[in-house]
Amino acid sequence: MKKVYLTRHGQSMWNVENKICGATDIGLTERGHAQAQAAGKDIAAALRGEMFPLLPQNMKIDEILYSPLSRAAQTARHISEQTGIPMRAEERLREQNFGKYEGTARNGAEFQAAKAQFVNSYGGGESMMRLAQRIYNLLDEIFHEPEEKNYLLVAHNGIARIVRSYFFDMTNEEFAAFGIRNCEVVEFCFPEENSGRKKDFF
Repeated sequence: MKKVYLTRHGQSMWNVENKICGATDIGLTERGHAQAQAAGKDIAAALRGEMFPLLPQNMKIDEILYSPLSRAAQTARHISEQTGIPMRAEERLREQNFGKYEGTARNGAEFQAAKAQFVNSYGGGESMMRLAQRIYNLLDEIFHEPEEKNYLLVAHNGIARIVRSYFFDMTNEEFAAFGIRNCEVVEFCFPEENSGRKKDFF
């Protein structure tokens, strides 16, 4: 069964400052680098068959695809160095552009209201629907590749939300609330070719 794994980049400075990073290119903190290195070591051990309670079982990863933003690229590099898995930049994994809200408080009331409107472009940014279009296109391409390759996607919280919605029905409230921790690894299973797209999440 073909799978994709997804991890969020390590801690960035704007994560610490509770600011919206979005498409702004913010690098990792020292802790973020350490998180990525630790994730790489754990993934390497899991690929050798060792058991980790916070990692999917029976992991197999053929290639790392990463967002070109530096916080994700740095995370991917650390994981690749620890595991030996080849890595390749994928432009479509770039985080959503939140327009005028970039650099503002993540929990700001105005931003939270705007984020619930899926056609909202945030004053020059990118709407949720446009974001979903590029991520769904990428996942469709992976699903229909003739090779049985499993990928690790190294990206962002907003991307994780869209990937989750590709595999599962979600209410608007569930979608808006969904997120993963820095360097948390989650697994998504594609269905068999003729069984429909939705599949259980492990």
